Amino acid sequence: MKLDDLETPVPIVDLDVMARNLDKMAEYAAGHGLALRPHTKTHKSVYVGREQVRRGAAGLTCATPHEATVMQQATDDLLVAYPVLGHAKLDRLFTVRDDVALRVQLDSAEAIDQLAAAAVRHDRAVAVTIEFDAGMHRVGVPSLDDAIALARHVGANPPLEFSGIAFYPGHIREPVTSQDAALERLRHKVAQAIEAFTEAGIHPVVVSGGSTPTMWRSHEITGVTEIRPGTYVYNDRTTAEIGACAWADCALTVLAMVVSTAVPGQAVIDAGAKALGREPMRGAQGEGWGALFDRPEVVVSRMSEEHGILDLATTDWRPRVGELVRVVPNHVCIVTHLNDVIFGVRGNDVMTSWPVDARGRGYGSLIGV
Repeated sequence: MKLDDLETPVPIVDLDVMARNLDKMAEYAAGHGLALRPHTKTHKSVYVGREQVRRGAAGLTCATPHEATVMQQATDDLLVAYPVLGHAKLDRLFTVRDDVALRVQLDSAEAIDQLAAAAVRHDRAVAVTIEFDAGMHRVGVPSLDDAIALARHVGANPPLEFSGIAFYPGHIREPVTSQDAALERLRHKVAQAIEAFTEAGIHPVVVSGGSTPTMWRSHEITGVTEIRPGTYVYNDRTTAEIGACAWADCALTVLAMVVSTAVPGQAVIDAGAKALGREPMRGAQGEGWGALFDRPEVVVSRMSEEHGILDLATTDWRPRVGELVRVVPNHVCIVTHLNDVIFGVRGNDVMTSWPVDARGRGYGSLIGV
């Protein structure tokens, strides 16, 4: 099968680039003594998760109980890096096989109490990491005293087991070469957290952090034992623009077709918001909703649901109707979630495909569909 045999718009992954991305991250983590626990929210695929584990990942990270039930097919060591609350989510979480090591990241007594009650009900030990706020101000306990109190609360509620602390430096979105000041502040916060827990007589065996924008400098954060990058497997326009990867490291693109050139100065492709998502560039230079892989100066300047408008003002290229183009999305995780299947390619040849297994919430399995 060739690329022009695929119905567009469709996400395609350069298999060799993806393999290179996986190996590079695994080698970096191993070289710095860091456990690699990739976040599967980017790919949501058992196939890719297995590849990550095969190439050195210690386990996998999930955002939802549904992802955990899917990713147990790829590893026997899972972290849910998100508070699991409500009996429906907790009951789903505890359908994960008993032989899979399960850890949950929490930041409240309410979440601990609910998880503990469910663990007792299911007679299953669950490890817990307490998340502290390292600067993003999204989730995580702002006060280290409160974080220590939560760790003690975990210890008082068997079969829960306190395993360590966690943070997410998602607020650091500057170009890699401009991250020094932000990383220094992060180093200070992590050191303070480790010191506070140690002085309280609680040893955090796991210190879990990391993100794709900061991934290559994770070893500079003293005390970190585990990193959880996600986007690196495919990379995207934002990651490339901040210098966390090269443009050639963008493994996933959306294959689209030019469907109209009727309006001078622009071309319309069949990849709109339902194919590319509608997430702006964050922490990076650049406008629009994506850029062409082979012509990065050409951006998707406007979108409707099924229409993407290419601005041709910066190029002499004049596409013909029916021509295929590859779009690098601003945020690849959104694109994955919008699709059922990913196609693996080498050059113009379609070599394989894999399902986006953990797409959606998994309600179909609950209702027998």
